[in-house]
Order: sequence, then C-alpha cells, then structure tokens
Amino acid sequence: MTFHAFLIKYGEIGIKGKNRYMFEDALVRQIKFALRDVEGEFSVRKAQGRIYVECEGYYDYDDAVSALRCVFGIVGICPVVIVDENGFEQLKKDVIAYMDAMYPDKNITFKVEARRGKKTYPKNSMEINRDLGEAILEAFPEIKVDVHKPDVLLNLELREQVYIYSKIIKGPGGMPVGTNGKAMLLLSGGIDSPVAGYMISKRGVGLEATYFHAPPYTSERAKQKVVDLARLVSKYSGPIKLNVVNFTDIQLYIYDQCPHDELTIIMRRYMMRIAEHFAKEGGCLGLITGESIGQVASQTMQSLAATNDVCTMPVYRPLIGFDKQEIVKISEEINTYETSIQPYEDCCTIFVAKHPVTKPNVNIIRRSEENLAEKIDELVKVAIETTEKIIVK
Repeated sequence: MTFHAFLIKYGEIGIKGKNRYMFEDALVRQIKFALRDVEGEFSVRKAQGRIYVECEGYYDYDDAVSALRCVFGIVGICPVVIVDENGFEQLKKDVIAYMDAMYPDKNITFKVEARRGKKTYPKNSMEINRDLGEAILEAFPEIKVDVHKPDVLLNLELREQVYIYSKIIKGPGGMPVGTNGKAMLLLSGGIDSPVAGYMISKRGVGLEATYFHAPPYTSERAKQKVVDLARLVSKYSGPIKLNVVNFTDIQLYIYDQCPHDELTIIMRRYMMRIAEHFAKEGGCLGLITGESIGQVASQTMQSLAATNDVCTMPVYRPLIGFDKQEIVKISEEINTYETSIQPYEDCCTIFVAKHPVTKPNVNIIRRSEENLAEKIDELVKVAIETTEKIIVK
C-alpha cells in the first residue's frame, strides 16, 4: 500500500496555552531537519491542530519513518492514505479497499472514528461511523465490531480530501528541541554521557558538548569515537558544536602537584570549570553529565558535592538514580552502545589512583588545589585557546 502522508501526533504540546504555536513551529522545524536527507520530496504543514507531512511522488517510506522516530515531541506517526472526496458511495469503496489492503487477515475487531473538518458534509460523524462500519461488515463478514477495545481503530478525517489511517507508529515523545534553551554536555567515550545528552535533549534542550582529549595518552581513534557518539546523539538533538580540549598538560601538572588519591576529583573540577567557560560562551543555561550516584568513586554524594563546588551554573544529571543496566538499555535503544564500548582509552581512565578518595572533603580538596597556583591558570588559558571546535550533524 502507498501512503501519501504522515499525520503527526504530539503529546504535551497539546496542553500548552497561548504559546502552543511556538512549540508547534519548533516541531515543524525539527521534522523538516530530520527529513532533509531522506529520498523524496516532503512538505510539512500545520492544519486545524494537526501537523501533516505530505509526501510528493516517490519517497523512501522506511527511511522517512526512521527519521521521524528520532524527532522529540512526536508521540505517534500515522501513515495516511489520502483519497478525493467524491461522494459517500465512493468513500465506502475507498475504505473497503483500505481495510482489505492493510489487513489481509480479517479475523480482527474494528471501530470507525470519523471527524468532519468539512462541516458542510451531508452526514454527521455518528452517521459516517455507522454507515462505514456497516459497509465494512457487509464486505468482510468475518470482521467483528468492538467499540471498547478494537484491534483496529479506523480513523477518517474529512476535509477537502479524505485522510484515512489506522496504524500508529510510536514516536520518542518529549518536547521539540530548542524550546527549552541549550546546555553543555560533558561528553566522554563511555556509555553514560551520550545517554544523558539524549535524555536532556528529549525535554527540548539543544546541546553543545565538550570532550577532554589527552594526546599522546589517548589516540585519534578515541577522539573519533567521541565524534561518532556526538553524531549518533545529534540524530535526536540536531547539530552539536563539539569542543575538543587538549587536557594533557593540565592532567600531568595535577598528577605532579596533588595527592594521588585526589587526582580524579581535582581533574573533574577543572573539567567542569573549562566546560562552564564554553557553556557561558555559547549561551548555555547549564551543564550535563552522565553521573549516577555510587557508580564509581568520583560519583559518591561527597564526590558530586566536591565537583559541584566549582560550578556557578546548574549541573543536570539525568541518570542520577539509574542502575547501570538501565543506562545500557537506553544506549542500546538509541544505538550508541556499540560505539561506546569500543576499547579506546579516554582521559578519565588514565592517571587513575589505585585507591581514589570516595568521600572527599571540599575544604581539603581546595587546599590541595593551592599547590597548582603557580601554573594552572596559564595551562587552563592555553587549553581553552587551543580547543578544536567541530560541528557534528
């Protein structure tokens, strides 16, 4: 069967007030962006509280559906058959042909639900439901009616043309990206941070990202892995500006000057400082990390407090109460898992203490950082000035 359009169902947007149009407009923009590389010509429009993606001529149905399933704000994608409005007798024939093509196995229950966008239509919605249901039963005696829990809910929208659909493909939900500002993701090569970026982006937040590279201890393959992860997340979030920071000299200086059991915490504090610099520069409203309480030594409550101590903007941790297996499940669903487990070192896995402190005292950490006073500001300045910026999409 050839589908001529997709009807887009959205969730939370529908209960917005006077600013609802802003969310709808953002969703239309995101849909157009998602379909940009799909074979075919598409037009996206709003009409009477609906969003339609109309397909002009040949298009790749599977690719179009895959692209739409990555657009936050969509809760359902309904493939639509459009027929001309040529009287009720012809409509009965069109509906019977639709049911026959869509459901070869007729051992099903159904219900008809019609909406009249065209109020001059000679029958009201109840009459259309009754008469079309009767026509379907006459054409296919084995089909049964169930008005409470039907296997097939046959929807018709009568406008200048008639839109027929019964299948709803689940979308990702959430809010259209760009409706809730922008945040800076601290992106490593691990499993957690891409999932964290995905989850915050799902609430309508645009993303920038910062990755800390440590050549020669981390390879170009490790950097490429992070670029690949950013590209996978950008399928959902839209283009991501990735800041690649050379962190080697800062790490070596901390390693030389600070107690080794505090290395991880102090390094993370400088990562947060640098990421916050780029966040402010890019107009971001917060930082995002993939931390989960107790997962590793640097993610205990005390460690998180010590990390937060250097930040002046909010730090969002969407995975904070997740088990590792829950995080892995989402990473598999968004297709980042296989990339995340590629065996390339990142800067968080080198210079790791054998016995890192798990309950750091913020005051002690601050005193340890005083050992860095001679050179650290200059090293941070150089790291910021030499940062490589990559637009990933």
